[in-house]
Amino acid sequence: MPVLQIDDGGFRLDSEPFRLLSGGLHYFRVHPAQWADRLHKARLMGLNTVETYVPWNLHQPRPDLFRMNDGLDLPAFLDLAAAEGLHVLLRPGPYICAEWEGGGLPSWLLAQRGIRLRTRDPLFLSAVDDYFTRLLPPLLPYLATRGGPVLAMQVENEYGARGDDTAYLEHLAGTLRRCGVDVPLFTCDQPADLERGTLPGVLATANFGTRSTQNLAALRAHQPNGPLLSAEFWIGWFDRWGGHHVVRDPDQAARELDELLATGASVNFYMFHGGTNFGFTNGANDKHTYRPTITSYDYDAPLDEAGDPTEKFTAFREVIAKYAPVPAGPVPARSAKLALPSVPLTESAGLLDCAPALGDAVESSHPLTMEQLGQDFGFVLYETVLPAPGPVLLELEQVRDRAQVFLDGQPVGVLERENHEHALAFTVPRSGSVLSLLVENQGRVNYGPGIHDRKGLPGKVLLDGTELAGWTSRPLPLTSLDAITFAGTTTAPTGPHFHRGTFELAEVADTFLHLDGWTKGNAWINGFALGRYWSRGPQRSLYVPGPVLRAGTNEIVVLELHSAHRARTVDLRTTHDLGPTEE
Repeated sequence: MPVLQIDDGGFRLDSEPFRLLSGGLHYFRVHPAQWADRLHKARLMGLNTVETYVPWNLHQPRPDLFRMNDGLDLPAFLDLAAAEGLHVLLRPGPYICAEWEGGGLPSWLLAQRGIRLRTRDPLFLSAVDDYFTRLLPPLLPYLATRGGPVLAMQVENEYGARGDDTAYLEHLAGTLRRCGVDVPLFTCDQPADLERGTLPGVLATANFGTRSTQNLAALRAHQPNGPLLSAEFWIGWFDRWGGHHVVRDPDQAARELDELLATGASVNFYMFHGGTNFGFTNGANDKHTYRPTITSYDYDAPLDEAGDPTEKFTAFREVIAKYAPVPAGPVPARSAKLALPSVPLTESAGLLDCAPALGDAVESSHPLTMEQLGQDFGFVLYETVLPAPGPVLLELEQVRDRAQVFLDGQPVGVLERENHEHALAFTVPRSGSVLSLLVENQGRVNYGPGIHDRKGLPGKVLLDGTELAGWTSRPLPLTSLDAITFAGTTTAPTGPHFHRGTFELAEVADTFLHLDGWTKGNAWINGFALGRYWSRGPQRSLYVPGPVLRAGTNEIVVLELHSAHRARTVDLRTTHDLGPTEE
């Protein structure tokens, strides 16, 4: 692979002028069996490069555990990119934002009291340095300087929106260099944040989605010489629960791209293919109101969530062809999809009943946070015994993020961070009643100061103004459902229940799980965590990658937190439903 050079005239590859035509494609949001397909389609659209973040929280889920296998096999992804003739822009963090849980920062950092993330706090920098010394050595053979596809590597991510500590960025760049990274480095910021987020001697790039000429001029004013690169050219957007599905007119986006390329600048689409926040990995925003991101990361991109070309694929390909060679041939066809209506879920198990098999309770005087329990995702079940009967007022100083309240296993209400709900009145039926609070982590905040987002019940729990003591905190990460004992469902379940069914397939293909009539929860097929569903929308179906299915018998499990479909059936359909749109 040729080596990227940066000079006053722009980018060069082995001394030849070069324009980066790149697109975002996050390996961790795509089933690994589909990486090659998505990379091939990137090249067919006319891209010569792909960009990916690296999620620290998945690669190093515990301080003493580092993973780079299966869906996290970044070297395998880089091999496939090289085989497709694509270069790579690598964005290793440590912070990535990406609408990803915690901005990619591992939850165990927050178990350290007083830690200051994204600063020169020694607690944080020590963890970052350890992460880089684990991540980078296996990636060195993939640098362009050693014959690999990685042309350049990013330092942090949009740091100018967070602070202006140049010494912090210098430390990160120095660690990258000490770990052997010898390709060019770059920073990325929105134009208004360039002064705070850039680093002397490191290429500055800009993030924007409109007014290309104006924003590139701001970048040029900050950086008088060298190449112009929009490291995130926003051609779509993400969605939140309770909002609309955001789309952007393909023709308008193509005109913006044409304007950008006409200046001679390079581009990285954010996103070329968004993919999916499988399992519990979505992030959230909190600008005075907590807003969790949905499971789909479709992003209204040139490839949709299932990897099929959209109108933008064709529109962008036509624009790119004005400035660079584009592979001949038609736009790729949509992949086959399968349909199977009314799959019955005939078995069930109560979550509160089977909780002891899913996590060990920890006794303490007060509720413990997820981070104190060593837990990343999922739920925590908090329980205590109430001393006397009668009407009471329950108050939670903080709920992170949604608490379902039960008395002796019966639901009495819900308290939500998003709606600023912290108090609930009810009547205790007897002395010794068990108060249970099932608290869901709906996604750690991924942007701004809110990233210090400890989950569960971080504050006091008050009953009629008096702090309750004597708790058990039971982590329910739901990383495996093998310990659940199911039985045939004979009556309509009350409260949170797992529902299980099977279905037969002669052959496999992508499909979409529709949960019409269900309320809120999570779904798994053959043990693969598809993600969250919620009747409030906008998303009304879950993408099912074909590789998680198998010919023969398949198992589906749905955790419904409230009210299941009356017939307890789900549908597999050929079409996605991401909800009503808002441009």
